[in-house]
Amino acid sequence: MNCLIIDHNEYSRDSLNQMIARIDDLYVSEEFDNALDAFNYLQVNKVDLLFLEVEMPGISGVELVRNLRAKNLIIIFTTSKKDYASDAYDLGATEYLLKPVSGGRFVQAVNKAREILMQRKKGTATAEIDYLFIRDSAIVRKIKMEDILYAQAMGDYVRFHTYDKLYVIHGKLKDAEARFNPAKFVRIHRSYIICLSRIETVEDGGVTINGQFLPVAEAYKKDLYRRINFRDAPFLRKYG
Repeated sequence: MNCLIIDHNEYSRDSLNQMIARIDDLYVSEEFDNALDAFNYLQVNKVDLLFLEVEMPGISGVELVRNLRAKNLIIIFTTSKKDYASDAYDLGATEYLLKPVSGGRFVQAVNKAREILMQRKKGTATAEIDYLFIRDSAIVRKIKMEDILYAQAMGDYVRFHTYDKLYVIHGKLKDAEARFNPAKFVRIHRSYIICLSRIETVEDGGVTINGQFLPVAEAYKKDLYRRINFRDAPFLRKYG
């Protein structure tokens, strides 16, 4: 599960980050100190779960959820006040955690969120599509997702790199991204989407796949390093 932390209190965000880091299948896509920036992020990014403070300057957590109802997000409110519990549950919140959040209550809330997400997937998902059909000159070819190392934007074209072939189609990278499984592929640059399992090395400024160095843009580093759960190298610590 990927999640957002939305809380104006830096200490609270750090505390949640530490607990989330100990849950194997949970990672933070981004964190925000205000609801407006989080709202803008959620208009263009898919997130499973929000850890959300109720009282924040400007737009409150409750107001944010009211404006995000169509997103079908799993919400866990985190706050130091009991006063908003009724509003939170009326909005469909999964849990209402009082600060300081204990480890036991945190795990309980995450388990509940996980169960909800699994039920949703069972109810709506068909078998995962593990292939793409693309037009190659006058021929339509089938490419297995597992064969794709990375996709590269080249103007009005997208190049799909595999171990032994290169396929070029007319289109935009964002359209290709919509067809990738987000659990297996990640964007690292405005021009690159890579298969996580095909990464060979990680360096300061890029990754290597099949011997090819691919740049990682600053805007995508934090998410990538969390996705691969690698925080020990000195140049990664500032992003962990």
